[in-house]
Amino acid sequence: MTVAQYQALHSTLDPKAFGRVAVLYGGTSAEREVSLKSGAAVLDALQSGGVDAFGIDVGDDLLTRLQQERIDRAFIILHGRGGEDGSMQGLLECLGIPYTGSGILASALAMDKLRTKQVWQSLGIPTPRHAVLGSENDCFSAGQELGFPLIVKPAHEGSSIGMAKVNSVQELVTAWKEAATYDSQVLVEQWIHGPEYTISVLRGQVLPPIALGTPHVFYDYDAKYLANDTQYRIPCGLSSDREQELVELTARACDAIGIEGWGRLDVMQDEQGRFWLLEVNTAPGMTDHSLVPMAARAAGLDFQQLVLAILADSVEKRG
Repeated sequence: MTVAQYQALHSTLDPKAFGRVAVLYGGTSAEREVSLKSGAAVLDALQSGGVDAFGIDVGDDLLTRLQQERIDRAFIILHGRGGEDGSMQGLLECLGIPYTGSGILASALAMDKLRTKQVWQSLGIPTPRHAVLGSENDCFSAGQELGFPLIVKPAHEGSSIGMAKVNSVQELVTAWKEAATYDSQVLVEQWIHGPEYTISVLRGQVLPPIALGTPHVFYDYDAKYLANDTQYRIPCGLSSDREQELVELTARACDAIGIEGWGRLDVMQDEQGRFWLLEVNTAPGMTDHSLVPMAARAAGLDFQQLVLAILADSVEKRG
């Protein structure tokens, strides 16, 4: 369904048809604070839109609450491990509760930056060269093989948590040790010199790309959620041909992972104009600084319409 078709359908949607909706947010991952903000915004949009929605701050009592409450479907707005990695999706499927977003396999795969890159590489989809770090010797080898600068990332975290740009082996060792406090698997990849873009997908459609600008070293946690000097450009500034190339590459990359419902892809463009895919998020942020709502607004959907579109997908696919 295109955005235009959804806009036409929106006026005929009966919010009561969604039944009782549990908004799952918070959780225990390193992205808890972002999820709390996203969840509050989603819950408010659903309730103000007439949906019988309530929130569950996911904790140790989740299974009991899911079994005790009457739940017709779940809106997953958990970020990171425990909510975006396939485990929550598996639990909900075992309980027979329809949910928003991608299924078990795509969620688990997208959460694993290394395996996402391996899938893309196998299909000839461009992603920066990389290595896995497990020791100081790995740091020395990666520096020699990939060259500097490099960027270090925990393989299973989001929101740029634990990430660092490094310019020497000594900095790489320090960054690896820091990233390893978040994740047993640490990834290092080539630094791409050039502009960054983020592209959202909604119900099989690619929304307008956003060009990102920040005075920070890279688009880090502070730039994403706290800073007021981050720049967002829509239109993104690419020529129509290059923007179409980016849209088609996004669709191909999401299809390779099996993304459903909604998501967001991060892309760099190098000095030669080539695009390089970084990662895909299956439950992106929905805060006042978040990118999916910006892209949806550029396509003609306000925040409430966006939230209802994501929820409606759970009815069509798993109703």
